[in-house]
Amino acid sequence: MFGIGMPELLVILVVALVVLGPKRLPEVARTLGKALAEFRRQTGEIVEEFQAEALRDEKPPRPAARPDKSTSQTASLPGEEPGAPDKPPSGQG
Repeated sequence: MFGIGMPELLVILVVALVVLGPKRLPEVARTLGKALAEFRRQTGEIVEEFQAEALRDEKPPRPAARPDKSTSQTASLPGEEPGAPDKPPSGQG
């Protein structure tokens, strides 16, 4: 924890108690705790966004699907059988 041992932490707390007083110290500590929690939450979200973006960039693009040689070379529209001859739609002709 920042290289601060127990004796140094006690000195900091005693100085804060003397400077701020016993009435204001809990209020300042609460505000400081809320600010640190919000800072940690925000930095956590930013780290997650960077990691997600890095993973998205690392994924190689998928190769295009190759057509099967066993099927016909002509593409068919939905509702049409593959290899069906061209004929006008029913009702027109």
